Amino acid sequence: MTQSLALSFMAMLLTIAVFILAWFLNARANKDREKTSPFECGFDPNKSARIPFSLRFFLLAVIFLMFDIEVVLLLPLPSALKTLHSQFIFISMFLFLLILLLGLIHEWREGSLEWH
Repeated sequence: MTQSLALSFMAMLLTIAVFILAWFLNARANKDREKTSPFECGFDPNKSARIPFSLRFFLLAVIFLMFDIEVVLLLPLPSALKTLHSQFIFISMFLFLLILLLGLIHEWREGSLEWH
């Protein structure tokens, strides 16, 4: 028991020593010209990688995706109207379009579709 405890303690000390040594060696490493120069599209490696993003553009993109999915969902419905339950399919298609139209009117009144 004491031998395994001593080995564990020594392994922990060795690990800490390696981390401290690596920290000191990294602190002394000089940054050469290649490491601090911009690469690939001119991004500066010393500045933040985050770029400002327009929230209006994001909202407009989400609205576009929503109406794009609407087209994907409505395309197979005309061929499905030939089945026996065509009245149910027609009513569900009408309700779906009505909900999307109400959403579009709401977005329009809110001003989300205007680009400033």
